[in-house]
Amino acid sequence: MHIQEMLSEAERTGQPSFSFEYFPPKTAQGVQNLYDRMDRMYSFGPKFIDITWGAGGRQAELTCEMVVQAQTYLGLETCMHLTCTDMGEEKINDALRRAYKAGCTNILALRGDPPRQQEKWQAAEGGFQYARDLVSHIRKSYGAHFDIGVAGYPEGCDDNKDEDQLIDHLKEKVDVGATFIVTQMFYDVDNFLRWVGKVRAAGIAVPIVPGIMPIATYDSFIRRANHMNCKIPDRWIDIINPVKNDDVAVREIGKTLVAEMCRKILAAGIRHLHFYTMNLAQATRMVLDELEWMPSPNRPLKQALPWKQSLGFGRRDEDVRPIFWRNRNKSYVKRTQDWDEFPNGRWGDSRSPAFGELDAYGVGLTGTNEQNRKKWGEPKCIADIAHLFVRYLNKDIEYLPWSEAPVASEADLIKDDLIDLNKRGLITVNSQPAVNGVKSSHPVHGWGPPNGYVYQKAYLELLVSPAVYPEIRRRIEKHPDLSYYAVTRSGNLETNAASEGPNGLTWGVFPGKEIVQPTIVESVSFLAWKDEAFQLGVDWARCYEDGTPSRLVLSEIMDTWYLVNIVNNDFHEPRTIFEVLSDLKVPNLDMVPVPRTNGSHPPTNGVEASTAPQ
Repeated sequence: MHIQEMLSEAERTGQPSFSFEYFPPKTAQGVQNLYDRMDRMYSFGPKFIDITWGAGGRQAELTCEMVVQAQTYLGLETCMHLTCTDMGEEKINDALRRAYKAGCTNILALRGDPPRQQEKWQAAEGGFQYARDLVSHIRKSYGAHFDIGVAGYPEGCDDNKDEDQLIDHLKEKVDVGATFIVTQMFYDVDNFLRWVGKVRAAGIAVPIVPGIMPIATYDSFIRRANHMNCKIPDRWIDIINPVKNDDVAVREIGKTLVAEMCRKILAAGIRHLHFYTMNLAQATRMVLDELEWMPSPNRPLKQALPWKQSLGFGRRDEDVRPIFWRNRNKSYVKRTQDWDEFPNGRWGDSRSPAFGELDAYGVGLTGTNEQNRKKWGEPKCIADIAHLFVRYLNKDIEYLPWSEAPVASEADLIKDDLIDLNKRGLITVNSQPAVNGVKSSHPVHGWGPPNGYVYQKAYLELLVSPAVYPEIRRRIEKHPDLSYYAVTRSGNLETNAASEGPNGLTWGVFPGKEIVQPTIVESVSFLAWKDEAFQLGVDWARCYEDGTPSRLVLSEIMDTWYLVNIVNNDFHEPRTIFEVLSDLKVPNLDMVPVPRTNGSHPPTNGVEASTAPQ
């Protein structure tokens, strides 16, 4: 979606919106940590993000890679910075091709700063001298595909303090194809609004997006303001100086001052703000909280579908997905990107020879062995593993091997039931509660266009010990509304499903549209997920030394347990699955395994139940 369309929507509805800027980190671990942070900050509700251009060599490559990651795997509408610095026309064209292929439709075209070894800016050989030349080239090469933003300077730029000349240059950029303006950071709102008036008087009508820098610490606040030659109001200095050595107090005061500044901008009729996050979340979040802009029951985060869409090239119209990957969005997108018939309006063609291939996609456990041991400790028995899942449900830990994101709010409806299952050794990997026709605007369960209604069947996916699986299967088969799939790592599949075709788990009914069915269960994709699910457990086990209790208990689960999913096809009945599983308990939860010498599995002791099955 073009940024100018987002800005127009904010103007039309009167609802303020915002966006975030990130920059490419210098280390590989920093890059991975930033991806995780960008994914978390997605839940703040930005309309788009932008990624600064790392001029020259690896940094330029990294910007392109980050755009691909943000668009394709994180589902974030992304604007790519592109500068003339160190960039000949061939490099410019290569960057544009990569942005186009990633599904990116927005570029911020900049001249850029000179390299550190140069006192004055000079164009690269075969490159562009001015940002207007870059704008013109993009427009001629790609027509209307890219929305093109340019920089505005309310307080002048490093090598030019002539405001009138800078506004003339700004108009030249707009005249050759720029469609929106993003300003350098500022804190003097009165000066900004005066500058906006001069820009409009010069005949420049495109949207202006003010750049806002939250205050994280006193030193960083002063350093960045000085670096950008940005005027700080005297009143701000008077308020902040007395507490400048107290970072917590600086952030508290800073959020109030920046929010006050934002309100003044909004009152002047500008509806969208762009936050320079400096790759940090807390200071930005505090400002959004102060403005009451963070998602809440009164301000829900709207989604077109109940899962995060990829915005990669060719994937924007994808509207169906197997539920197994709801907690591993990046993995699902990676493993389906090369399926022969994709996209076909569903989720790929199961007849493709590429379907289900695992090794080529790099979808295993992330993090080093040491990091994962620190994150999840050293479980020595099934009870310890179950306790980790309980902690995840209580939001004491953010991730598990099978979940790339914190537990969803909708799980609150069944949280106590899930905790109870885990305490009895039934390890819950994925779930959703039944929903019977809530409004599409519902703050937790809602998705899709306004004035619709959404539904979903109760679903539970869990790892099941062979000691209790036969009894679970027997109980399920006594309930005609329940369908299940169960599979071991070796591929032994059992099911009572009437066919191999898809079983819809969520659907929505909207005015003027056909029924939308975005989430399904079916056998072929479950078998593809099986490989990944068990491999994640194997990878986790390998974080520990061979022969240790942690390695043994995790390996035992992966080698002998079942991965089971259960669907209650009667969405009117939210409790049936949990009632069927009541009183079942895995035996020997606290038993620490000992090394086996003959490769055989220890015997199971049958089912423990508080009430004998009838």
